[in-house]
Amino acid sequence: MSMNNLNDPPRWNIRPEPPGGADGNKWNYALLVPMLCLAAFRWVWSRESEKQINEVKIRYDQNLTAATKELERKYRDTLVENRRTAAHLELELEKERQRVQGYKKALISQSQQLMEQRKHLQQERQNLDEEKSRLLQSGAAAAALRGALEREEDWQRRATGVLQDLEARLMERQDALCSYLLPRDHRLEMEKNLLLKVAKDPLGSELDLENDLRDIFKNDKHCANVLNMDKRKNGSLMWLYLRYWQLQVTLQKHKRAEQTLQGVQPNLK
Repeated sequence: MSMNNLNDPPRWNIRPEPPGGADGNKWNYALLVPMLCLAAFRWVWSRESEKQINEVKIRYDQNLTAATKELERKYRDTLVENRRTAAHLELELEKERQRVQGYKKALISQSQQLMEQRKHLQQERQNLDEEKSRLLQSGAAAAALRGALEREEDWQRRATGVLQDLEARLMERQDALCSYLLPRDHRLEMEKNLLLKVAKDPLGSELDLENDLRDIFKNDKHCANVLNMDKRKNGSLMWLYLRYWQLQVTLQKHKRAEQTLQGVQPNLK
């Protein structure tokens, strides 16, 4: 007879039964129920996991499709914008090319015009030299011409000094134009001062220096290479005008002497 176990109420614990007993399958039932519960849980969990995986996959595919379309749209927009920008740049480049060609033609035309004027001045100078030589051989007229030329020497020296100062200022202006460091306002101030200087000087109106300077400021953009340190290598049109002004000074000297000579000739006869 077994002892009474208060922790084991009757029929609560499963005990081994004698072989062939009616309760021999209780162990099998006790193991079957947890296994069925575990199988049911795994089945439910598998179905729920599969459902969540499918939902995540669908969302991923949708996000991927939306991102792909957005990237394609941005690519098309960028491509269109790049083509538009390239077309605009090509148009601007063609405008600049035509502007440069126009500037070159205008500069060539001005250079040719100045060369023609220079030849004309040289011819006038030659004629005046011949006239001077003829007058120097004619007695009293020769003395008057020599006196007139000597008086005009002072005017020529002053005019030459003005042109030398103008040459130095033009070199500084052209150097400012070619410099990457000096601001544009600095060059414009130099140009303004040059125009004021020639406007106040009587020689400026005699040689029409103001209009010539404006032409230089507008059209002379020539600069030597970036490493150039010689200011005389900058500028192109300005040097043509400087030679032209020097010839004008020489010509004006002889014309002024001739005018003076014509004024005293009646008293010498």
